[in-house]
Amino acid sequence: MRKLFAIGIGTGSPEQLTLQAIQALRQVDVVFVLDKGSERADLTRVRREICERYIERDYRWVELQDSARDPSAASYLEGVERWHEQRTRAYEQAFADELHENACGAILVWGDPSLYDSTLRVLDSIARRSHVALQYEVIAGISSPQVLAARHKISLHRVGGAVLITTGRRLQSGFPKDVDDVVVMLDGECVFQKLSEPGLEIYWGAYLGTAHEILLAGPLDRVKDEIARVRSAARAEHGWIMDIYLLRRNRPQR
Repeated sequence: MRKLFAIGIGTGSPEQLTLQAIQALRQVDVVFVLDKGSERADLTRVRREICERYIERDYRWVELQDSARDPSAASYLEGVERWHEQRTRAYEQAFADELHENACGAILVWGDPSLYDSTLRVLDSIARRSHVALQYEVIAGISSPQVLAARHKISLHRVGGAVLITTGRRLQSGFPKDVDDVVVMLDGECVFQKLSEPGLEIYWGAYLGTAHEILLAGPLDRVKDEIARVRSAARAEHGWIMDIYLLRRNRPQR
């Protein structure tokens, strides 16, 4: 039966791969990559560099054309469902055509497959549809929240506290009231600029693990405009950006 690894590859540095990920790569016959266009060419380049460094056998490189989420969908969730269905069909066809019986394939997932990535949903859907017989295994990777914390030399939560991982879209309703530490991913609109709650600190990072890495931190009201400016300039220069930040509420001492 066909086998496939969903391999978390960290946030951009080939040195972030785990030994388990390297061992999985060395079994691979075919690598499947979503082509996200010229603006995201750096992401494809890093994946190819990882394969060239760690796969010590002949393998094939198969690129699939990625589709975009339909902005005209009735709701955000409906748009995401359609988008994931298109990816499911593309991968399903590619596995049928390019991954022969008893061969081993891989999808290289940026960061870790468990955090804001569609790969596991797609593979689960393919397995349930049973159009292509497939076994898959998930290899954990170093995630962007982990790298962010390491780069800023901080913990993601305080003693006995909790940390919430969410998105910029969900932060639009305001800073959550029941937690003091919030990791925010997928914030393309710089929602942090709209937060007015006093006592917030921000630890921000972009292009983590790559040569373009940028770090900024400080009281939110003092650095939010600088972060937005730096972010905009970096995106214009590179054509794409991946960033993440931790918002930390410092409650007044009693």
